[in-house]
Amino acid sequence: MEPEPTSRPVGRPRSEEADRKILDAARDLLVAYGYDRLRLEHVAKRAGVGKATIYRRWGSKEELAGALLEDLASPTVAIPDTGNAREEFTEVAINTINALADTPYGPVIRALLSQIAINPRLGNPFRASVVEARRRQVAAIVERGIARGELKPETESLSIAEMLVGPVYYRLIFGGSLDRTFVDEIVTGLLNGCGASRPR
Repeated sequence: MEPEPTSRPVGRPRSEEADRKILDAARDLLVAYGYDRLRLEHVAKRAGVGKATIYRRWGSKEELAGALLEDLASPTVAIPDTGNAREEFTEVAINTINALADTPYGPVIRALLSQIAINPRLGNPFRASVVEARRRQVAAIVERGIARGELKPETESLSIAEMLVGPVYYRLIFGGSLDRTFVDEIVTGLLNGCGASRPR
């Protein structure tokens, strides 16, 4: 029997260079003008591509904004097993602050926070990808801390993730210093609640 012919993709292959130009253009316009004024035709013009090129990749500005968030939030910075839950929780909070203060993710998430809260077409994919990745990371730290006897067995990882990252976003929105002293206060308060009285 003759082997079946190998199927070939239809149309031109997707250009990574075009993807990068579109995402960069969307980022610049989003930060400069906000989500409500973001238009795909403006993104296309700034990226130097046709509007149809964007629509072949992302069918709406929600999809484009979501792709931009995921691109800027990835990859998740790995938290090594240091043998100490305080150190690992501290690293999670510091990484969050660094991402907001020192990378393009910060200005973009500021521009999109209100939409993430009220627009399920943007918020649901963001929670399913970016937020869930952070929750899994914290869950691994909690599991290690329980196994080492540093944390109470009933410690709930979802609550811990929210208590670690939530205060950072609160200060991002309402103001306040995002420094090491603040991080230490968060982690100390957290461990006062979930830390085991006598680590094994």
